[in-house]
Amino acid sequence: MAPMLTGCTPWPEEFVDRYWAAGHWRGNTLDNLLRGWAVQYGTRTALVHGGARMTYAGLNRRVDRVAAGLRLRGLRPGQRVVVQLPNVPEFVTTVFALMRMGAVPVLCPVSHRGPEVSHIVRITEAVGYVGPSTYRGFDHTAMAADIAAQGPFLRRVFTFEAPGGSSPYGGFSTDPAGCHYFPLSSLDSPPGPMPAQGSDQVAFFLLSAAATGAPLLVPRTHNDYAYQARAAAELVSLTENDVYLAALPAESNLALGCPGIVGTLCAGGTVVLVEDPDRAGDCLAAVEREQVTITSVTSGAVGQWLDALPNARADVSSLRLLQVGGRTQLPRATAERIAPAWGCRLQQVFGMPEGLLTLTRPTDPDETVLTTQGRPLSPDDEVRIVDADGNDVPDGEPGELLARGPYTLRGYYRAPDRNAHAFTPDGRFRTGERARRTPGGDLVMTGRLQDGQRP
Repeated sequence: MAPMLTGCTPWPEEFVDRYWAAGHWRGNTLDNLLRGWAVQYGTRTALVHGGARMTYAGLNRRVDRVAAGLRLRGLRPGQRVVVQLPNVPEFVTTVFALMRMGAVPVLCPVSHRGPEVSHIVRITEAVGYVGPSTYRGFDHTAMAADIAAQGPFLRRVFTFEAPGGSSPYGGFSTDPAGCHYFPLSSLDSPPGPMPAQGSDQVAFFLLSAAATGAPLLVPRTHNDYAYQARAAAELVSLTENDVYLAALPAESNLALGCPGIVGTLCAGGTVVLVEDPDRAGDCLAAVEREQVTITSVTSGAVGQWLDALPNARADVSSLRLLQVGGRTQLPRATAERIAPAWGCRLQQVFGMPEGLLTLTRPTDPDETVLTTQGRPLSPDDEVRIVDADGNDVPDGEPGELLARGPYTLRGYYRAPDRNAHAFTPDGRFRTGERARRTPGGDLVMTGRLQDGQRP
């Protein structure tokens, strides 16, 4: 087994053996899985964005050509590339193409600005950046140019141009700092052989949602993320007849792999991309237009969606499952509105970029679905709820949630000081979340621990 990227913490060998033996980890990379999906589901629609549609075979071909184009522009295996794109097909093709040619995407919210992005570039030593030229009035490429001028890492910027847009950076150019600019659309080269990747290697980085101050980087391996997305897809019985609406940001764990984009592609379904979950009317119209069967929304936004339905006059009868995720418990009064208004099943979800995913099951009693965030995804998720001294608390009592398992990280990237506090000596992640366990074994999240509540 090749060593993980320097600065990452691997799973101990006994756990590696356990997760392989259980069949959780299967030794395939995400980009190679896409090759198989393209063969299996070829002419089926993989991605929809507005009026644009892409088949599985077309998606895989595009990934091949973008990967070749990235190599032609000087990117090399192992290098890190910040990806800061909205919910457009280019997000999916770019992330898979970077993985295919051996680079490591760093998935960054499109809302982040210079201070956060420059920190991410510095920590990861990212040599590349993929982002809009401008998006919603903000000049992302000028931001990237400022970061490149600070040196010494960023040397290639690939600009995504929305239809009808124009930018002085839209063409091929080089700035005084020696940073090269390319239109993302120019990455279209004949495919060639690509380097073999290890499934135990880092597939991409997510950003921790829990961090205050500078972002923390969460390494996700091919093995662990493929397992998470596949297991979540199986839990909600996803099939090739399902249509998933990705309204939450594509780089968020919930929209990407719970089951999200990756889990839907794994099952041969269709992913519909929309760019703003706060525009509830647009999202509901997309549900009707594309006959969406499953989508994810935050606990904060679900009320807006419910309130918008009468005015939107959208037919949402195709929906069979509404996933609601968030840090805190969904108010019961809101939860009880979903089935009558939408005619679909609610699934409460708690997930973190760091790993642990808990979900209510489709077969759970209504009371469980309305009042809890369910149980861990994997039979090998090991969860404890402890007091300030690290002792297990009785069921019903709140405490800090600790977790380890086949898709939960063992350490943040290049953050030894943080890791010393964020993990127990036996490798459990201190989530920083307060939770209690019901007598039935389901978890209820009650919010973040305040600073100073634990060491």
